[in-house]
Amino acid sequence: MTSSDDERRQSDGNGLAMAVLNAIQNPVILVDAEGHIAFANWEAESFFGASASHLSRHNVSNFIPFGSPLLTLIDQVRERLAPVNEYRVDLSSPRLGADKLVDLYVAPVGTEPGSVVVVLQERSMADKIDRQLTHRAAARSVTGLASMLAHEIKNPLSGIRGAAQLLETSVEDEDRALTRLICDETDRIVSLVDRMEVFSDERPVDRVALNIHSVLDHVKAVASAGFARNIKITENYDPSLPPVFANRDQLVQVFLNLIKNAAEAVGDRPDGEIQLTTAYRPGIRLSVAGTREKVSLPLEFCVHDNGPGVPTDLLPHLFDPFITTKTNGSGLGLALVAKIIGGHGGIIECDSQGHRTTFRVLMPASKGLREDDDTSREQRK
Repeated sequence: MTSSDDERRQSDGNGLAMAVLNAIQNPVILVDAEGHIAFANWEAESFFGASASHLSRHNVSNFIPFGSPLLTLIDQVRERLAPVNEYRVDLSSPRLGADKLVDLYVAPVGTEPGSVVVVLQERSMADKIDRQLTHRAAARSVTGLASMLAHEIKNPLSGIRGAAQLLETSVEDEDRALTRLICDETDRIVSLVDRMEVFSDERPVDRVALNIHSVLDHVKAVASAGFARNIKITENYDPSLPPVFANRDQLVQVFLNLIKNAAEAVGDRPDGEIQLTTAYRPGIRLSVAGTREKVSLPLEFCVHDNGPGVPTDLLPHLFDPFITTKTNGSGLGLALVAKIIGGHGGIIECDSQGHRTTFRVLMPASKGLREDDDTSREQRK
């Protein structure tokens, strides 16, 4: 074998290694013995907000907060020549931005003395997975409760209501209000049980390719004509967005619920505003309800409002059943939203900081459209 063949094979191997590293959806950097960033994949360029060539001209300490544990980990790996994991490391800074909480994996590079490879996993991604698993567990618990209530409560309630109606015909006028109260309260309980029965419906969802903007426009029209008639609703849509694979009626139900919650949060504020946004994001791949295989979730639909925000202690439990801040709320609305989105193979999350609350829905594109299908996206622009 000639030297040119060896060089060609090495070149092909380097190209394949680069392709693999750039395909990883986590920032990966190589720090050399002098502390310079000798390599950065595409995700690392995005994370640090600089090109690989710019990163290579500077020491890693120039891009992370002063005194960061990452520098200590790099020194530790060089000394021990053994990989190290560190969880929930805060790299937030004016350069990198706020909420840069990451898990770190730092390992030595055997062929390059003094060099280490650093893999960063943003906690936002891990937290999405954790929250999704929590929402699924919450939906399952409500499913069992709904089935029990439907069988064990509705039949006795029918008997109580029937007896009250019979009594109403024979009691004096001053007591008739009491029998009417019994009927009204039994009707209210039946209505609540009927709402919970939705959780026990495990039939497959009929889904088709939908234009999400037509769904959002319909929801906006309904809201503007009713509960949000005095609130400004704006849109910021990505016109090249591919179709979403979903059930139209259920999506309408989801976004009506989210917009109604936003409208109630905004209330009578003169500057109250609700914004609907859509975007195409590189989706993480998850094994989620509604499918046997891992799916990508590149479609992002958001409902923003400038209300008072969600209490910090409530955020982790927001999609659990019976959790509500409303005086007369049942706490089932957002739990149902989480169940519907989970049934579509998507996830939902809430971010609330100050007077800015965002409900973010991530969903798969219609079948046949890949996440990296840039050609079809360009044709739709």
